[in-house]
Amino acid sequence: MRTVQIVLITLVALLHFYFLILEMFLWTTPRALKAFGLSIDLAKQTVVLAANQGLYNGFLAAGLVWSLVNKSFPDQIAIFFLSCVIIAGVYGAYSTKKIKLFYIQGVPAVLALITILFT
Repeated sequence: MRTVQIVLITLVALLHFYFLILEMFLWTTPRALKAFGLSIDLAKQTVVLAANQGLYNGFLAAGLVWSLVNKSFPDQIAIFFLSCVIIAGVYGAYSTKKIKLFYIQGVPAVLALITILFT
């Protein structure tokens, strides 16, 4: 893997570990409420759903880390998990009507995917 690929994949993995922390452990804190535009009442009602969502973000991050340490087929692993992140970003932006979500989640993954496919 090239340095730019490693940096971008690492960035996407770190973002998803951060999402895991926000959704699993900090869902009802001011930081998460602001990040997701939630009221405290809605956050309290959805804490279990958010934790489940955070777990999935952790799986995405773990897959990206796996692509960084795997010596046999790192590009294929990265392509799969980056594609999953991009799809999640598109769906999240569409379903919430918040394009900002795609810019935060999807764009870094698109950039990382481009570096793999075109270098």
